[in-house]
This record gives sequence, C-alpha cells and structure tokens, in this order.
Amino acid sequence: MRDLKGKETLTLLLLLLSGMLCGSILGEILGPWIPFLAKSKEISWTPAADLEILKYNINIQVKLNLASIGGLALAFWIYRRMK
Repeated sequence: MRDLKGKETLTLLLLLLSGMLCGSILGEILGPWIPFLAKSKEISWTPAADLEILKYNINIQVKLNLASIGGLALAFWIYRRMK
C-alpha cells in the first residue's frame, strides 16, 4: 500500500511539472498575439546554511504566468480523472 502512495505522489508531481512547463511554453508562443499570457512573475526561494563542517546554498526559482497556471490546473484535472 505504501508503494502505491509513493507512485501516486510521483505521478502527480510529474503531471504538475509537465503541465506548468507546457503552459509556460504555450504562453511564450501565444504572447505576441495575447500579451497577458506572456507576462510572468518570478518566485524565488534561497535556503542557505553555514555550519562549521558543511556549507550549502540552494537557489530555487519558479517563473509563473497565466498560461502556466492554466497548465497546472489542467494537469491536476487530468490527475483527478486518472484516479
């Protein structure tokens, strides 16, 4: 039963990521004709730590536009239909 939960979570994450990517690409392609689809907002998160024996710095950025949010919604809808 536990393996099934892990596979479902992985499937959801892959679907959401691919939906966001496809939506973002679609927004960039349609941007010249529908300008509000190409406007985007960057969200970044930079956790860092400097311990005596370990130092790390990670930079995570997500660039969202209206089309990528639509792709996320479509991917979530597809996931719910798969269940």
